[in-house]
Amino acid sequence: MIILLILSFFSPLITTATDTDHLYNLQDKVHLYFNKVGPYHNPQETYTYFSLPFCGGTPGEEGGIKYAGLGEVLEGHGFVHSGMDLSFRDNQIDTRLCTKTLNENDATIFQHAILHHYWYQMYIDDLPVWGMVGEIYDHPILNENDAAIKDTKEDSAKPAAITLSKQEAPITSETEQEDASYKLYVYTRKKFSIAYNQHRIIEVNLTSEDPRLVEVGATLDFNYDVQWIETKATFEKRFERYLDYSFFEHQIHWFSIFNSFMMVIFLVGLVSLILIRTLRNDYAKYMRDEEDLDETERGVGEESGWKQVHGDIFRSPPYLTLFTALYGAGHQLLVLFLLLIFLSIAGSLYVERGAIVTTFIICYGLTSTWSGYTSGAFYKQHYYRESPGWKIAMAATASLIPVVTLSVLFVLNGISIAYGTHSIPTTAAISLLLLWLFVAVPLTVAGTLLGRHMNPNASWPCRVHAIPGLVPEHPWYRQRLVIALLSGLLPFGSIFIEMWFIFTSFWNYKFYFVYGFMLLVYVILCIVTVCVTIVAVYYLLNGEDYRWWWLSFLSGGSSSIYVFLYSIYYFFAKTHMHGFLQIAFYFGYTGIFCFTLFLTGGAIGHLGARWFVTKIYSSIRID
Repeated sequence: MIILLILSFFSPLITTATDTDHLYNLQDKVHLYFNKVGPYHNPQETYTYFSLPFCGGTPGEEGGIKYAGLGEVLEGHGFVHSGMDLSFRDNQIDTRLCTKTLNENDATIFQHAILHHYWYQMYIDDLPVWGMVGEIYDHPILNENDAAIKDTKEDSAKPAAITLSKQEAPITSETEQEDASYKLYVYTRKKFSIAYNQHRIIEVNLTSEDPRLVEVGATLDFNYDVQWIETKATFEKRFERYLDYSFFEHQIHWFSIFNSFMMVIFLVGLVSLILIRTLRNDYAKYMRDEEDLDETERGVGEESGWKQVHGDIFRSPPYLTLFTALYGAGHQLLVLFLLLIFLSIAGSLYVERGAIVTTFIICYGLTSTWSGYTSGAFYKQHYYRESPGWKIAMAATASLIPVVTLSVLFVLNGISIAYGTHSIPTTAAISLLLLWLFVAVPLTVAGTLLGRHMNPNASWPCRVHAIPGLVPEHPWYRQRLVIALLSGLLPFGSIFIEMWFIFTSFWNYKFYFVYGFMLLVYVILCIVTVCVTIVAVYYLLNGEDYRWWWLSFLSGGSSSIYVFLYSIYYFFAKTHMHGFLQIAFYFGYTGIFCFTLFLTGGAIGHLGARWFVTKIYSSIRID
């Protein structure tokens, strides 16, 4: 019932085109919606289209900002009808949209937008179209016949390839005052070229023309042209032109996957060889000590190594409630990301606006049962006596990810409101809160109860001593924190190239569609993390330090630290972002991503380490 309720609530948001959708007859009205506008170099600094002094738009029923779904709202979409009267297969030449006389404030706003390379986005029949607000010229344009006029085409299929002026970095106010030799022009004509196949729209291109000088008192006539062109391209493949195959399927991408795969083979082989040979010697030594030595030999020397901590190895980890919450949340994200990747591969979620975000929310709600189940079972294994502690652990598991994520989004939303940029509407925030309270929390509770009642009490291979043993002092390089930090290097190395592709697609207007690559990298990350964590735990146990629980989780999740450090480098070296607003959004979103990566890697590392520890201690004889 709960699943049906969720699907019915989100069904308008995740529908995809079928044979009966997007059909037009001759002269049918085609709606064009303005979406957002903002500086090209600051992807998250977006405003509504009419925050600039454009004219047009349709009052009444088609006026105002429209939101189609929760996923679209969270992605920053907000649609306003353009007021353009487009009809299917009806060519229009030199159609007047509106006339605008610029006052001082309007001229200032346009000048600021052009100086900072503002772009805008529109949608026709769910197809995105991009264009630049204006252009900077180093000499005045006299008239339409003047050779200085340039009709700049904005390829609507590749927003990242929009041709900017020679001035790549945004112009500051100091530069504006020092250099007034350039002239600022706003494009006043939008020329649409729309390709159709029978009753369907297949392709939309935009050419911005007729640049007009921005100055106080200038009268601007905003016009548009529409040309319909027949094509043989199919509707099912119309979104492929937006996908940058040359970028994502470049040789470097294939090489990185192959390189990571070879590293996995080498690492697994090396770990297996070392551990098998070392463990074989350990077993031989321990069995000889048990059976082969006579009375006099047994008194000479003492044993050392991982066997000596058998009485404490399965002792409950400190801060059990916190560890349980991290453990349950990590297991949920482990399954959630895998499910999301499979759905993206099967359903091409990148085609629909907000579909990935919406699917993430749905999958998070459904996988809350698994987080409750794993955390409930883990807590019972380590604290099987009845106590209210399991309820606290359950509440912490249910609230860990939402509280951290919503807190960051709340701060970012406040910054957006202060700057006047796009912010999350109150209704969307309330919807997220209700979904958490009435979907995720109940499913977490149900999962916790199942985990507590369907799993027996822990049956460890070794009996836990009543009094904890002493841990020998170790040099700095054998400290748990140092081991955990060093353990994250190899997992980060295995996903380094893919992180570059993901960051580039998110912050540079590219559609990420190679989820097959992501699945391979995800599997490679899991294998490398397990191998590295096993080695780290074995290294710790050989030093007779039995505090492996937190080490296994931290070793698995420490790769997120290197991802965050890489994001700092990427921000300064690979982007032109600037200003407090963009810094806050960039590192806020990156922080959320690294936090979830930490939980996921921690769960993966702990699973591998737990299997390893249980295996080696179940293979020795303990008196």
